[in-house]
Amino acid sequence: MKRRTMIGAAAGAGLAALVIPEVVAPRAAQAATFRKRLTGGDLDTAWRWQVAGTDLGIPYVLENGSIGYLFGDTFSTPWPETGQDWRSPVMLRSNIHPGAAGGVVFDSAARVAGDGRAPDLMYNGHNGSDPFGSFEVSVIPNDGIGFPETGRQLISYMSIENWNAGPRNSMWKSRYAGLAYSDNGNDFIRTDLRWWNNGDNSDPFQMWTMQRDGDYVYVFSVPAGRQDGGMMLRRVRWDRMFWPGEYEGWGWNGSNWDWGRPPTPILTGRFGEPSVRRLADGTWVMAYLNAATGNIVTRRATGPDRVWTAEKVQVSWLQESNLYGGFIHPWSTTQSGGLHLMVSTWKRNANGQTTAYHMSQYAGTV
Repeated sequence: MKRRTMIGAAAGAGLAALVIPEVVAPRAAQAATFRKRLTGGDLDTAWRWQVAGTDLGIPYVLENGSIGYLFGDTFSTPWPETGQDWRSPVMLRSNIHPGAAGGVVFDSAARVAGDGRAPDLMYNGHNGSDPFGSFEVSVIPNDGIGFPETGRQLISYMSIENWNAGPRNSMWKSRYAGLAYSDNGNDFIRTDLRWWNNGDNSDPFQMWTMQRDGDYVYVFSVPAGRQDGGMMLRRVRWDRMFWPGEYEGWGWNGSNWDWGRPPTPILTGRFGEPSVRRLADGTWVMAYLNAATGNIVTRRATGPDRVWTAEKVQVSWLQESNLYGGFIHPWSTTQSGGLHLMVSTWKRNANGQTTAYHMSQYAGTV
């Protein structure tokens, strides 16, 4: 895979960085292993919360320290083509460590008192109008983040314009990326902040993953639709995320990298949904679907603006066909088997009928 590689430490450390084209072979794979399937029509998620067929399953730390899992298009049957009880986003919660003997176990759903149907977390146009008068097919979560100082949660999301193959060999087109917030941990309000996509679907700020470190939230983003493009890095103070002018880019000026510049791609490729987490020992880990190879891969670094390693295959298409996602559990570690990934799959037969639409837990090593 051809990519741009940063050589040297961050410019903030006073050392120059170079951007050079390089062909990098993936690191020797130590494939993650399947732990368990977490959603489906035969599991308790279906009868407790009517969550059977699910898209995504993004784990993030809530304001109270437990974990929320964000699902995209969700149905009460395992077959999304039925459209039965279509919702998005939906959140299930768990306080179980993913490394426990039984793996992740969900204990509640957002906006539900006890058991019962888990509804949309926020307004969704569902093939109608968004809150601002634009048409949207659905609202798909990108990532979430919680702030214990205020008790507030934020979700980054995409407003989907269509699911059709589009420009630049993309698989779908978003209209814009946005932010929603909740001050009660249940009801999310979509703000009028919108990072608009462009006509050829190439805007690189549509699919966000967010990780806080100290006073800053670091935002990694790629274009919508699993197309060829660059991954951008920005940062913003945690309490200034509603001020678009406060986001500063990590950019290359031809001589060095530094903050406060227009963002320059830190990596190039055909990226699926990105996920970045800072682990407890300070290691930064990035995961995404390499849409060119069909594998879930990871990279690691000592900081968000440092050198990222070459790709390491964690889950291959031979292990799980039609896979995507690969979201890093925040309680993962760098120990052997301590990397926990939430991996989605959507399989269909020759007639287009769904045979699998769910999320599973895999365990690997950073």
